[in-house]
Amino acid sequence: MIGIFGGTFDPVHYGHLRSALEVKDIFGLTEVRLIPCANPPHREQPAVTAEMRLQMLELAIKKQPGLKIDTRELDRYDQHQAPSYMVDTLESLRQEFPADPLLLFIGTDAFKQLTGWHQWQRLFDYAHIVVMTRPGFETQKLDDFFKARLAVDIKELAQAPAGKLCFQQVTQLDISATAIRDIIATKQNPGFLLPDAVIEYIMQNKLYETH
Repeated sequence: MIGIFGGTFDPVHYGHLRSALEVKDIFGLTEVRLIPCANPPHREQPAVTAEMRLQMLELAIKKQPGLKIDTRELDRYDQHQAPSYMVDTLESLRQEFPADPLLLFIGTDAFKQLTGWHQWQRLFDYAHIVVMTRPGFETQKLDDFFKARLAVDIKELAQAPAGKLCFQQVTQLDISATAIRDIIATKQNPGFLLPDAVIEYIMQNKLYETH
C-alpha cells in the first residue's frame, strides 16, 4: 500500500512530517509520497517558489527513507497554468501503480470541503481516502455516498485498490505554515516547529521576512 500526502509545504514543518510518519506505521505502508502542490485550487498562491518549497522538503526528509518526494504536480504545471487538481494526480498514480492500494491522507478541514473539490467523486475511483483526525474528533453525519464507502476496519483498505473512506486518529501537532511565516516575518524564533535544516535554508535565503 502506498500513502499519498499532498500540500503546499510552504514551509514543510513537523505537523506534516509527524502525521506522514505515523500513518506509514499505522497502515503498514510501503512508502508515503509527499506531493508538493504547484497551483493550489483552494488557497492562495504559495509565498515562495515551487523550487524552494521542494528544496526545503528534500532537506526535511533526508534521513527518513519511508518518506518519498513525488514531483508529478510540479512537473505537470508551471505557475501560469491550471490549478493542481488531486483527481489528476491520483489518476496519474493509478496508471503507474495499477493494482496497489493507494491511500490519500487528508485532514478534517479538507474533508469538510471535499465536496467542493474538482470531480471529487472520482477520487474514490483511484484511491481510498483516509481522514486524519485529532483525539476527541466526532464524525459528523455522513451522506449516503460516504456511508456506502465507510471502512470499519483499516484492514479493508488492503483488500481493494481504491474506493473506501476511513477515519484514523493521529497525533496531530498544532502547527501551521501560516503561523511559521508570521513568526519569521516578525523576527521571532521558529525553532522546534520545523527541522533545523529547513530553518537554516529559510534564513540563508531570507524567506518569509515580509508578509
